[in-house]
Amino acid sequence: MPAHLTQYLVMLPLLAWMVWRRVSRQFGRQPIRRKRMIFRIVMFAVLGGVLALSGFHHLALAEGLAGGVLLGGALGLLGLRLTRFEVDPAKGDCYVPNPWIGALLTALLLGRLAWRMLVAWPQMQQVSAAPGVMPPTAYAASPLTMLVIGLLVGYYIAYFSGLLVHHSRFQRMQQSGTTAA
Repeated sequence: MPAHLTQYLVMLPLLAWMVWRRVSRQFGRQPIRRKRMIFRIVMFAVLGGVLALSGFHHLALAEGLAGGVLLGGALGLLGLRLTRFEVDPAKGDCYVPNPWIGALLTALLLGRLAWRMLVAWPQMQQVSAAPGVMPPTAYAASPLTMLVIGLLVGYYIAYFSGLLVHHSRFQRMQQSGTTAA
């Protein structure tokens, strides 16, 4: 097997594990973990910022990312409206995310990754026939791929920010309720 294809075989189990974790967090009661949510907001903001830098070279990529972030932010606000908030005696303040929105985002991401892999596979096969030639990277630069990534970035920044705002309100209501009693 060519050396440049080996890295994909190493990355596939890691990608499968990440997708499994993502899917498992879309269903059922999830505890609110403030530090993790803040870390994710920062991580997605940095990822979006770094990807936006590609817009200096290709304006279409920046447009795709910006459109995705705007659509993702709107979808995040919709997801927040459809989220149920509960109190679990063991876990504390929890939320139940809307499974349809999570499933839609996961399907879009996996579908786009699979499509890009199908498009890139013939190019990688040509490279394996010509040893010593670096694989082309132009297949990775797609406005539609950037739109899907922007959709995820915008969604999670808006959604986790909204969850944190709700949690702060919930804690204030809890404190005012216990001091008034």
